[in-house]
Amino acid sequence: MAQRPKRTFRQRRADSSDSDAAEEPSAEPVAPGEQAAPGPAEEGSPPGGGRAEAAGRPLRGRGPRGRGRGLVWASSRRPPGATPRADGGSDVPESKTADLSTDEENVTHHSSESKDDQSSSPDSSSSLEEEFLSIVNIPDEAFIQAARRKRELARAQEDYISLDVKHASISGVTKHSDEDPESEPDDHEKRILFTHKPYTLRQRMAEETTTRNEETSEESQEDENQDIWEQQQMRKAVKITEGRDIDLSLGSESQTVKKFDTSISFPPVNLEIIKKQLNTRLTLLQDTHRSHLREYEKYIQDIKSAKSTIQNLENSSNQALNFKFYKSMKIYVENLIDCLNEKIISIQEIESSMHALLLKQAMTFLKRRQDELKHESTYLQQISRKAETSTNGSLAIDEKTQWILEEIESRRARRRQARELSGNCDHQDGTSSDDELSSSDTTDFQKSQGVILQDHKKIFEDVHDDFCNIQNILLKFQQWREKIPDSYYEAFISLCIPKLLNPLIRVQLIDWNPLKFDSIGLKQMPWFTSIEEFMNSSVEDSKKQDSSDKKILSVVINKTVIPRLTDFVEFIWDPLSTSQTTSLIMHCRMILEDHSTCENEVSKGKQDLLKSIVSRIKNTIEDDVFIPLYPKSAVENKISPHSKFQERQFWSGLKLFGNILLWNGLLPGDTLQELGLGKLLNRYLIIALLNATPGPDTVKKCNQIAAYLPEKWFENSAMRTSIPQLESFIQFLLQSAHKLSRSEFRDEVKEIILILVKIRALNQAESFIEEYHLDHLKSVIKEL
Repeated sequence: MAQRPKRTFRQRRADSSDSDAAEEPSAEPVAPGEQAAPGPAEEGSPPGGGRAEAAGRPLRGRGPRGRGRGLVWASSRRPPGATPRADGGSDVPESKTADLSTDEENVTHHSSESKDDQSSSPDSSSSLEEEFLSIVNIPDEAFIQAARRKRELARAQEDYISLDVKHASISGVTKHSDEDPESEPDDHEKRILFTHKPYTLRQRMAEETTTRNEETSEESQEDENQDIWEQQQMRKAVKITEGRDIDLSLGSESQTVKKFDTSISFPPVNLEIIKKQLNTRLTLLQDTHRSHLREYEKYIQDIKSAKSTIQNLENSSNQALNFKFYKSMKIYVENLIDCLNEKIISIQEIESSMHALLLKQAMTFLKRRQDELKHESTYLQQISRKAETSTNGSLAIDEKTQWILEEIESRRARRRQARELSGNCDHQDGTSSDDELSSSDTTDFQKSQGVILQDHKKIFEDVHDDFCNIQNILLKFQQWREKIPDSYYEAFISLCIPKLLNPLIRVQLIDWNPLKFDSIGLKQMPWFTSIEEFMNSSVEDSKKQDSSDKKILSVVINKTVIPRLTDFVEFIWDPLSTSQTTSLIMHCRMILEDHSTCENEVSKGKQDLLKSIVSRIKNTIEDDVFIPLYPKSAVENKISPHSKFQERQFWSGLKLFGNILLWNGLLPGDTLQELGLGKLLNRYLIIALLNATPGPDTVKKCNQIAAYLPEKWFENSAMRTSIPQLESFIQFLLQSAHKLSRSEFRDEVKEIILILVKIRALNQAESFIEEYHLDHLKSVIKEL
């Protein structure tokens, strides 16, 4: 008989579903030397019946060898020579038939797997076969046939092979196989399990108990380690504490020894030092007590303030009333803004109409003056040419020039007659303002002005007084300020009021002409008084100069009045008119001095106004000042037309000189000296004086020039010389004094000396007095 192949027996896992593992005890250990290396039969799945047997066995876990190779196949056969444990403990040998069938199955299994390995890896097939043949001896065909017949005889005992094979029957067969190995079921009779066998209740309880025990053991181990660590730390702490106690005890003992050491001598007790220390301590305690008293008083004041605040809040109006008031103010302001937006177009149209009417009138006067000056100068030139040629006959004059000359003379006669009736005999021709209109022109102007004023009255005739009366509008905001002052000031109403009142103030300024001498002042206007009353009733501290409501009037003047005043200066004002200049200066002085602030906006408006004034004066000097120079033979006769025309033009320029110097205090001093002295006096007036014959008339003109000079320029008592711009005028005075001193005009010389003293040309006056031995005039200088 062929030698049976050696088998490998491995211990089954706890989760195996094999009936032998479930019912029988574990297999006995294999003797050494019986276990051989795994052959090819264990590396693949068994073919045929082997597959059925593998399917009937439980699935094993995958190992690192990959798919299919990690399966562990445990044989249900026992190796020959093994003694299975029977019920009675006796040993029963296995039958040879069972061994042969087993050998056949293994051979079949080996051959099929060898074929698979050959197909997969032909290079290693020969080596595997040689290794297998060296270990296992394959039985012959007769042995295989005999084993097959015996198995068929065993199956023939039953008429059929049952398909409903249960696990109990299989276990029973397994038990019976211990007694009769031939009765073991074939591979196809075994149950194929496709899932893991479910654990029984006992197995689950055992597994849970094992897991719990393991966790408990781990926790107990951790607790034990923690206890050991704590004990170690406590021992360390005890050692440190004991060391410190020893040090302290030693230190105390040493201190005790030192304390009672009689060898040490203490300094003697000094009562002054003790007293000083006690006083110092007492002072510190007193200071601390005083600080506590101050804190206590502060807390008392805080308590009183908190109580008063609570009382004020309790006594204040509730939120519902405040909300109602805010809502009513919101509606009122919205209606007011809508009303003003609707009326602003009409206001602008009427303003433009009035401005155009006044501009037309001013341009009429200017054009007429320039035309008359041109025609009269042309006429005198024609007379001069005729006198030079000594031609006889009448001078041919065109009708327009003749009509203009007659018109000029008629107006002069009317003005002369009016002065005689008023008793003003001390008048110089050329100093009156030639601003008379004809009757027709006056009628047309008054008619147009009346229409504009009628339209001006109709602007707010359909508006309630609460929306067009400045006093009523300010009363609304005054109620807000008195009722809820905090919200009033937080809303910056002082910045909004000037914008709201701007259209209403412009309406009142439509018929206001600052160039008229009898025009109403700003302080007498209704809007001015209403704003002043509103400012004076402010609940803010009156000592605060930067109060927001205190600036309302200044902002209104800057935003509304100054722009209108600037328009008058640029387009309508005639600097040659003394009445217009005086009235304009009065209004400007009130605006720029009485209601000036340090704000940038107000400063900008002021600068714009002053620039307009300077520009208008420069244009007038360049365009309207004309002083002709004629031969002395033509002007010696005082009644000649040349002399009269020259005198009128000189006095007209001197009138402008006086009007310019009226701006002293408003315009900067340097600007005023440049305009009056540099551009007008030295360029026009002095030249005309040099061309005139020295005499009483010349001294009179010089006196008038000195009278126009501001006294502020000569207030410095230490001045011995006059300002540089008057040097030409001083030289003319000295030249005239030299000429008059040789004649009988002694009084005129004295007048010239007084003029020099007035303008602080003291050095020149003293030199002249010493030169001409005018000792009686030294007293004039000494009086200064």
